This record gives sequence, C-alpha cells and structure tokens, in this order.
Amino acid sequence: MHPLIRLATGALLGFSTATPAFSSDPAATHWVATWQASPQPVWPSGFLFPTGIPHSLHDQTFRQTARISLGGPRLRIRLSNAYGTTPLRIGAASVAGSADQAPQALRFDGQPGAVIAPGQQRLSDPLAMPTVDLQAVQVSLHVPGPTPLQGFHWDGRQTSAIAPGDQTARAALLDSTATTARVLLTGIDVEAPAIARSVVVIGDSITDGATATLDHDQRWTDHLAARLAPQRMAVVNAGISGGRLLRDGMGEAALARFQRDVLDQPGVASVVVLIGINDISWPGTAFARDQPRPSLGQLKAGYRQLIQRAHARGLRIVGATLTPFAGALPGTPLDDYYQPDKDRLRRRLNAWLREDAGFDAVIDLDAALRDPVDPARLAPAFDSGDHLHPGDAGNRAMAEAVDVGVFGR
Repeated sequence: MHPLIRLATGALLGFSTATPAFSSDPAATHWVATWQASPQPVWPSGFLFPTGIPHSLHDQTFRQTARISLGGPRLRIRLSNAYGTTPLRIGAASVAGSADQAPQALRFDGQPGAVIAPGQQRLSDPLAMPTVDLQAVQVSLHVPGPTPLQGFHWDGRQTSAIAPGDQTARAALLDSTATTARVLLTGIDVEAPAIARSVVVIGDSITDGATATLDHDQRWTDHLAARLAPQRMAVVNAGISGGRLLRDGMGEAALARFQRDVLDQPGVASVVVLIGINDISWPGTAFARDQPRPSLGQLKAGYRQLIQRAHARGLRIVGATLTPFAGALPGTPLDDYYQPDKDRLRRRLNAWLREDAGFDAVIDLDAALRDPVDPARLAPAFDSGDHLHPGDAGNRAMAEAVDVGVFGR
C-alpha cells in the first residue's frame, strides 16, 4: 500500500456489493466521460477578478483545446446553458484531432446546430473520429448571436480563441483574440470498452490547476490521468477555482453541483474529494468579509453528505487531506487568507479525514506536500510561489501520492 494512502477497510468491505457492474464482454462498449470543465455563473463586474470573456458573442467562433483522458473510436461533446436566462443557439460545431487537422463537423439530432433552453445541456450526436489516450482535441463552436455569456469556466489553464464569423471548418482561425476561460463546452465523452470507467475529481483551484503552467497540462489530475489511462480509467477534472464545499463561491457549492458534475457523468465509478480550504479561509477576507467561518461539525456534515450520495449510487469515494497554506497569497487583496486559527481548523479536519470520515480511502496530500521543517507550509520544491497552490512539481507529487489500487479494477 502507498504510504500516503489510508484505506477505510470496513467501508470498502461494505461497499463492494454496491460497486457498478461493468460487462466482461470484450466486444461491449459504453460511453465514458473523458474530459470536463465544470460550468460556473459569470460573476458581476465588481468582483475581485475579471472574467476574461466578452459580455456576449455575436456571429463569432469560440475554439478551445481539451486534452482527453481516454480515447476511443467515437466521441460526443456536451454543451451547457446551465446559467443562461435565454435560449442558447449554436449555429455550427466541429472537432479536430489536432491543431493542424481539418475539423470535422458535429451534428445535433442530425442538424448542424442546436438550441439549448435555459438551465439545460445538450449532447452532440456521436462522431466517428478515433482518438487515443491523452490526445488534445480542438472543439469549435459558432454562436450566431447576439448571445449573452452567463456561464463559463473561468480558469481553463489553456489558451482559447474567439474569432469573427463561422470558422468552425477552418484549421487555422483568422483575426482571433485569446482568452484562458472556457465557454459553452463542458464535457467530452468517448465510446470505450465496457471495462473502462471514469474517476471524477471534485475540488477547488488546486484541482482546477491554478498556477500550473499554461497550455502544458500540468494539473495534478493531468498527471493522474497519465497514470490511470493504462488501467482504462479516465480522470475527469471537476475543479472550480474559488469552489467551496458548503457555500457558493466562484461557482456553486460542491454539495449543490455534485449531482451534475459527478453523479451524472457517464461511466463514473469513483470520485475524489479535495475541497474545503476556501470554506475555512474565505470568511473574513475580501471574498466574504462578513460570513462566519464554518465549524468542524458543519464541515464534517458536508463531507458525510457527499459520502452518502456517492455510496447510494454505488461509487467509491476517496477523500483527500487539505494541503498547507501558511503565508498564502502575500501582497494581494487576500493576504489575510491564512490565519493561525484557520490552520488549526484545517489540521483538526485533516485528522478526522484520516481517521473517522467514512471515505473508502484517503489520500494524504497534506503529508505529500508539507515542508518537513514547517508543516504549516508547502515544501519549497512544491510551492508555486503563492504559498497556497502547488507548482508543476507539486502537482506531479500529488498524483504520485495516489495508490491507483484505491479505484479498484
């Protein structure tokens, strides 16, 4: 057993009969989530951070790159109008297997476009385009507009492009402008052997990849995906920067979005939960000046809800300890994010997560990343420099701290 993994033996024994059944027929296939960008509502203009997107799209093409986990002979994409108050019209959509390949047109019920009602999502028709594990694909969407952008994924850690007109059929966009946010596209599924399944990681900016090198797939979930692909397991990133467990933050609370972002993902068999540091540290800062800090009991209750809901669906659920953050975000409007009493709550929560939470296993990321000289801090080799988010080496260390056996076979 990996030294940083603690198995909750009783929970696993009691859980085995509820694990989803996967066909042993080698010819059988099913749809598996292989990539995700969890949607979040666009925040008001007075928020601490700019959105990075225009207020609306009007006769424009939005192109974004997504590195999938598992490949397959066919794929389909998921578009979302989760936070829209008006119908979303897609004029055309395409997928290319790489930046230099000609895009292939997508269809929606046989049509080149689709209209998505407010609060709804839409799957494309399956497209026969073979892909391989860890392949980067490009998805282009033309919005005739004018269409207000009311939902997005803020921190894509990938450069996307907006260009005039319908350029979904072009290999190279003309007159484009760049952004690192994502819009409209929230998921990609692949057709995969029946034994394939997904591991969904729900979290905050540490999972979303904040401070990971842009355009280089250095999130800890990217490294974990590379480890799990040979086991026919996809890793789906359901992180939202500024996410919290109990309350809405820069996206809906994990408790509120757990159904959509985890339980509804096709082929999901396991979930990893790494969230809670913003619940502890936002109150009293510019993010939530007047909000009370949650108690340890309230945090425990939130985790237990996730565990119960996952087990009710027959999923394995793996917890992760919260990583050190002493000195976090210096020289920013959030330089009061860390306080010693906040860290005491983090440590008490971690102790409970390790010993008594009821997860099927726990990944001790605190132990993996902390400075042995000062355990309240990230080890310098793993620190991005802001003392909260791990850098590329830290993200790799997080993935390496996972015993892949906790996800079963």
